[in-house]
Amino acid sequence: MDVFETIKKRYSVRSFQQKSVPEKTLEKILEAGRLAPSAHNAQDWKFIVVQDERTKQSLGEAAGQNFITEAPIVIAAVSTNPKHILSSGNPAYAIDLAIATEHMMLAATDEGLGTCWIGAFDQQGCKKILDVPDKYKILALFPLGYPADQPSPKDRKPLKEIISYEKFS
Repeated sequence: MDVFETIKKRYSVRSFQQKSVPEKTLEKILEAGRLAPSAHNAQDWKFIVVQDERTKQSLGEAAGQNFITEAPIVIAAVSTNPKHILSSGNPAYAIDLAIATEHMMLAATDEGLGTCWIGAFDQQGCKKILDVPDKYKILALFPLGYPADQPSPKDRKPLKEIISYEKFS
């Protein structure tokens, strides 16, 4: 599958089969995150792979997204340097972890797995559940597993509505 086909196939999976993810497949997906670029190539991140049923249940409750407990794996993307601000004024962690997480999600799609970006969750509650130190920040959670649902058609704006050339218009 080429990368554009993978991008077109990726969707937010909210129902998962009760089928485990092979270790080699998981390693390949995690490697995709490791290979992602980051500011100063610092890789100021940690990815927590959660497979324990109780921990997944607690994360689902803290996120108000109980469907994530169906997935055999939930991954938490954690910034270990959330105070680093780029010269643009943007927080490096949000950009760096978004890139690395999307690398993993696309690798998962390419392997026939599904994911769903969870950005709305109780930060302090999830930190407590995962023993993440207060000075760090969780950017996202994402369940990982074989989809049990089918994607619905994607509703996306046409390019002409989101693209400007030379200047903002």
